[in-house]
Amino acid sequence: MALRIIVKDGDPVLLKKCKPVEKFDGRLEELLADMAQTMYHAEGLGLAAPQVGIIRRAVVIDVSNDKTGLVELVNPEITYRSEETQYGTEGCLSFPELYGYVTRPKTVTVKAQDRYGNEFELTVSDLFARAVCHELDHLDGRVLPMNIEAPLEQEEEKE
Repeated sequence: MALRIIVKDGDPVLLKKCKPVEKFDGRLEELLADMAQTMYHAEGLGLAAPQVGIIRRAVVIDVSNDKTGLVELVNPEITYRSEETQYGTEGCLSFPELYGYVTRPKTVTVKAQDRYGNEFELTVSDLFARAVCHELDHLDGRVLPMNIEAPLEQEEEKE
């Protein structure tokens, strides 16, 4: 495992639509492990492959407080979005100075593959659903500044 450099605002790789993962091999396992290590090191909740310069449909997410809830999503696709929404603050490792309010579905179902190519489906809510939507946006070249409805005021950041 190795730490990867997180691509920052202004890098065109962040705006590209990612290609599906076709090879489920050691290189993919290494990428996912590196992404998880990089995410934890940066104290993030999720990281998408384009954020480390790889134009493939893969993300890692862990919204637990104890690093036991790592989820790897390869070729993920949201198949259900609840009509009930949640409105809250988001940040992004690729835009470290930017925070703002975003509306997301309260619950989503995502169909994906694991690192071995096995398909699975996961239904998640609240913060986990927010993280899934945020990271999957990255796979389609959609980044946080495109989603922010209202900026987070500096006074709010300090609270």
